[in-house]
Amino acid sequence: MKYILLMQFSAANADFPSIDTWTPEEIRAHIGFMREVNAKLAADGEFVQGEGLGGPQQARIVRAGENGAPVVTEGPFAETKEFLAGWWIVDCETPQRAVEIAAHISTAPGPGGRPLNMPIEVHPVMSAPSQEL
Repeated sequence: MKYILLMQFSAANADFPSIDTWTPEEIRAHIGFMREVNAKLAADGEFVQGEGLGGPQQARIVRAGENGAPVVTEGPFAETKEFLAGWWIVDCETPQRAVEIAAHISTAPGPGGRPLNMPIEVHPVMSAPSQEL
């Protein structure tokens, strides 16, 4: 079963400064941890895909306007207190294993090497409906 793990950042619940204030060594440790997670998941046959995402100032919200033309709302979003920071798709034997992976990812190091304990949402990835539908 495939699961998507969504790393959320919440300024309201974070007890650490934003990543743009971290030292280069802290950033390298954080990224190194993520690379190690991906390599271990790949070695275990559980890694499907994963990526970090740009911040909310780089995001765009798109809706269909008249005749389906895109209507784009651009950042920066000063009022944004929560945003999606990254994601993984994993292929696990059990939902419990997806939760274990999410808990480990939550321990990514931040300033001073302390675990960030960022919330990770775990969602099953739905399969296509049967041909009868």
